[in-house]
Amino acid sequence: MKRPTWQKIVGSVIAIALLILILHPFLWILISSFKTEQSLIKFPPTFFADSYTFSQYITVWERIPLLDFLKNTVIFSGGVMVLSVFFDSLAGYAFARIKFKGNKVLFTLVLILMMIPFQVLMIPLFVQIYKFGMLDTYWGLILPRAASPFGIFLMRSFFVGLPKDLEESGRVDGLNEFRIYWHIMLPLCKSSMVTLGIFLLMNNWNDLIYPLMLTSSTEMRTLSAGLAMFVGGRTIEYGATLAAATVSLIPLMLVYAMAQRYFVQGIATSGLK
Repeated sequence: MKRPTWQKIVGSVIAIALLILILHPFLWILISSFKTEQSLIKFPPTFFADSYTFSQYITVWERIPLLDFLKNTVIFSGGVMVLSVFFDSLAGYAFARIKFKGNKVLFTLVLILMMIPFQVLMIPLFVQIYKFGMLDTYWGLILPRAASPFGIFLMRSFFVGLPKDLEESGRVDGLNEFRIYWHIMLPLCKSSMVTLGIFLLMNNWNDLIYPLMLTSSTEMRTLSAGLAMFVGGRTIEYGATLAAATVSLIPLMLVYAMAQRYFVQGIATSGLK
């Protein structure tokens, strides 16, 4: 049954209004990164400026090693994403599909870990990484986040919803648990793995405190930590900060644009066909 024309018009207007609300902050950052410092700090603020300049991007390029920061961020956030998705899916499969003693107790502890703020763990984590001699290294950044309670919870929730017939058919064929996970279950959870990977990539890409705490040299700084160099004790370079923030947003937006279709796929259903 077709909807009336007025409903289509109202739906289109609401969709456009929501799109403007969502895109407004990103457009503000993008346009403001081309404004002069005087245009940025004038009151009342305006969305558009009388003139635009590339000087903010030139300042960022000259003041900070942007390519090194970008490389460090890609290695850090990408390494965490790959390892955490793998280990979280392993743990999620074990909690969801394997019956063992202490299953519920251990999963309850995982849920409790989700409630502990990072600030509580900062000092013990720093001491631990220092004693292992991994401060100011890639491994020191990646290994503490090689698994996450949220990722385990998300993957377990997905595996619980898969039909038991899938793994039973694997056991009939003589497969062990890891081969059932690797050959049967893992191909079906592509959408949830991509979703988790996007969350992990975004959170670690934008994280400031964690890489700032575990790195001390400029060569190991990430983009978020590098942006902090434009914020001083008494002054803030708004233009350069917005330009650097725009550069740091572009890779995330490209990754999401390429992976967003997996968010709505019915992988479990298609696996039974």
